Amino acid sequence: MDIYLVRHGEAAASWAQAPDPGLSALGQEQARAAARALQAVVAADAVQLISSPLARTLETAAPLAGELGLAVQVDEAFREIQAPVPLAERQAWLRQFMQQRWDQQPAQLHSWREQATRRLLALDTPAVVFTHFLVINAVVGQLTGSATTLCCWPDNGSITHLRYGGNGLELVALGAQMSTLVN
Repeated sequence: MDIYLVRHGEAAASWAQAPDPGLSALGQEQARAAARALQAVVAADAVQLISSPLARTLETAAPLAGELGLAVQVDEAFREIQAPVPLAERQAWLRQFMQQRWDQQPAQLHSWREQATRRLLALDTPAVVFTHFLVINAVVGQLTGSATTLCCWPDNGSITHLRYGGNGLELVALGAQMSTLVN
């Protein structure tokens, strides 16, 4: 069973500027490009669309949902990491987190990391999941045994391909890797 993790398109504002920004004009184009690519590999009658509840992921899901005539299911398991600091300090916290290892993280972040993988393992039909940079890293890191918080750099609008079968969940292919900053 194929599962695709789509990183949201470029956000209209950074983590330090807004708690839940929508997409920029470029992000909207990235969402349309992801929808075009996914239409070639998913069947409307045999796929579910799932999204983080945040605006940028819901807006990234909208073009594919419209083309396939499907509703998007919102799932908190695919929400971006919750920074344990005020908005003004989030950018610095994020930079520090991205340089660390998982054995340096508190239990709440381990729980956040594991919930997305558990939810993917619970799927019973092919799915496209619209999510975030660090969620994709958490899942890919668990699948590859990476000890670091970052193991890949999924670009905005990129599509990471997973497969769930007799051997569990496996990474088939990483999506396009970043040439832009994480904001």
